[in-house]
Amino acid sequence: MGVSSLGGHTRRIFHEHRAEAHDFTENSIYIRNLSEAYKADLRGPFDFVLFEISPASLGKIADDAEMPGVTSLSVETASKDIVLANLARALIPALEEPDEANALFVEQMTTAIGTYLVQRYGGRPTVASDRSGSLSRTHEDLAKGLLLENLDGNVSISEVAQLCNLSRGYFIRAFRETTGMTPYQWVLRERIDRARNLLRTSKTPLAEVAIACGFADQSHFTRVFAGIVGTTPGNWRRNT
Repeated sequence: MGVSSLGGHTRRIFHEHRAEAHDFTENSIYIRNLSEAYKADLRGPFDFVLFEISPASLGKIADDAEMPGVTSLSVETASKDIVLANLARALIPALEEPDEANALFVEQMTTAIGTYLVQRYGGRPTVASDRSGSLSRTHEDLAKGLLLENLDGNVSISEVAQLCNLSRGYFIRAFRETTGMTPYQWVLRERIDRARNLLRTSKTPLAEVAIACGFADQSHFTRVFAGIVGTTPGNWRRNT
């Protein structure tokens, strides 16, 4: 699956007995089966975010999305999909700065993309679940406990969901319904709260605070802290 982040790209795709011309605008997508022969004449600049999904992974995604039986996605060429484009675009910073990428965030976003794909292009109607949309108190406590033990992000959505005996997709939706935040947003808030406590109660250098709170380095910590709090950690410490 590919998502185009630029307009102006065209390609002529050759089939056995015919050829088709397609214009790719910004936010247009394509979905194709890599096991099938593909030949095309590409023209103009292009910038795509590409995803490759194995048959086994697609089956797991469909099960997690409570849509078992989806084994393929419909073929799409130059179709516009703003939702899918925005989901893919949200991953670009993590792809550009892999050292700063949080595994919890990446898995959360790829789960959201996979769920959307099977629901939108899996060829089966979405069936409403009869389960409660929120986590039980027991599951909420279990999930938060494991996330707090791994504020550096060294835990996967799969591990937390498995602890609660839930699928990844359902767990993310139920966690958001229960807390008002995705698991990654909740972890990020807790990391910033821990940083504030260290800044307020100790003279620990900013670089050490950054590492203690699960950030890649002081620069990464400063950018995230300023984005959430509205000022840099140094300024916040001096004015507290």
